[in-house]
Amino acid sequence: MADLLTLSQYTVRRKIFKIFGGAFHVYDPMGRIVGYSKMAAFKLKEDIRLYADESMRTELLVIQARQVIDFSAAYDVYDPAQRAKIGVLRRRGFKSLLKDEWEILNADDQQIGTVQEDSWLMATLRRFLTNLIPQSYHIDVQGAPVAIIRQNFNPFVLKLNVDLTQDARQLLDRRLALAATILLAAIEGRQN
Repeated sequence: MADLLTLSQYTVRRKIFKIFGGAFHVYDPMGRIVGYSKMAAFKLKEDIRLYADESMRTELLVIQARQVIDFSAAYDVYDPAQRAKIGVLRRRGFKSLLKDEWEILNADDQQIGTVQEDSWLMATLRRFLTNLIPQSYHIDVQGAPVAIIRQNFNPFVLKLNVDLTQDARQLLDRRLALAATILLAAIEGRQN
């Protein structure tokens, strides 16, 4: 996990040809795999795990939905090694209909930031006309911009590039940034 926590840039890519559930690889800027996430199929409550690699021996993060069906779903993010809650990512229900919006909460459920899709116009076009328009998100913590998540244009492979270089003060816990990116790939990726 130390490598992931020091990265200021990484890429999350949805695995090709995964029929049931979801699988994602996390790559460092040199293209090395530094994380693997597997999402079980047919579960009523989302339960996403991030591992150090595909052997799935070393668990790095746990992302669990609080409820089975929730329009404003909240996902608790845990560090399994420390057995501690890191924070929460909560989808803004009705606000996310036309433009994806999430709240970032700390371990005490206090809002510290947001994840928002950049363009209302592009989000609307994507939802109603074509999903070939790549998504772009910006993350703010305590009112300061800390990260940008950009989707590469590829109709067959979902690939999200994350840039945390503007977060010099490390306002955003890198584990929450990883969890947010994986949730965007898993949850938001299904609606397009």
